[in-house]
Amino acid sequence: MSAVIQPDTAPAKDAASREATSTRLAVRRFLRNRLAVVGLAVVVLFFLFCFAGPLVYSTDQTHTLLQQVNLAPSGAHWLGTDAVGHDELGRLMYGGKVSLIVGLAAGVLATCIGTLWGAAAGYAGGWIDAVMMRIVDAGIAIPALFILLVVSAITTPGLSGLVLILGLVSWLVPSRLVRAETLTLKNRDYVLTLRAIGGTHARAILRHILPNSVSTIVVAATFQIADAILLVAYVSYLGMGVRPPQTDWGGMLSAGLTAAYSGYWWLILPPGLAIILVVWAFNAIGDGLRDAFDVRGRG
Repeated sequence: MSAVIQPDTAPAKDAASREATSTRLAVRRFLRNRLAVVGLAVVVLFFLFCFAGPLVYSTDQTHTLLQQVNLAPSGAHWLGTDAVGHDELGRLMYGGKVSLIVGLAAGVLATCIGTLWGAAAGYAGGWIDAVMMRIVDAGIAIPALFILLVVSAITTPGLSGLVLILGLVSWLVPSRLVRAETLTLKNRDYVLTLRAIGGTHARAILRHILPNSVSTIVVAATFQIADAILLVAYVSYLGMGVRPPQTDWGGMLSAGLTAAYSGYWWLILPPGLAIILVVWAFNAIGDGLRDAFDVRGRG
């Protein structure tokens, strides 16, 4: 009786083991970065505050309550009330939910568009790469805030419209990062082997180049989310963001600016601190991930 020859699975097991070890090293490196861990904790706390907080601290953020306009912080209203009687703490939760949703969705959308564009440009090379990247360079030369202001002046975007606009003006930087990574990866042995045996370009990009660019993509996404939250605040501060009764932290800053000159500090300090803390936290997470993945790459 002839013996059954079993396929040698050792190389695959060794590769999986090396990948698991590299991932553990990256996680360990990230956890040793104190600023990154603090940033992660801040983001988690703000998500709990904005999404779970209203379940505990319920307030009316729709109707005008003239009998409790501009009240100072007290036991009834922990952060006071605004110019139309809305509880400021509840408003901070409500506005934070909008800011985080729009920032997160716009950051992910921008990263997805930039990833596909950069991977396609870097993989194609030649004149296609040159044309695609000149488009990116031209887009980077135009400030994103200027484009947002022009679009907001023409139309009144809702939440989905704001996410779409932010995503379409913020994908340029991720595309350059992914392109640079693709230029290196497309000459690796596994990509060249796939092309030699007749594998399609789409398969090479989707199955090999993008999975091996995850570190670059994840780091870019964290920075894009921070930038998107800041852009939302800019536009809303200038009165061109979401429309009442919806609000976000930038809109709260704009509404409370005039009142702050009258001594109502609670209308401007909490949303300002919230924007600063969340943007810093996402940037700290991005720095931590970048350092962690760099260590993994060196390993």
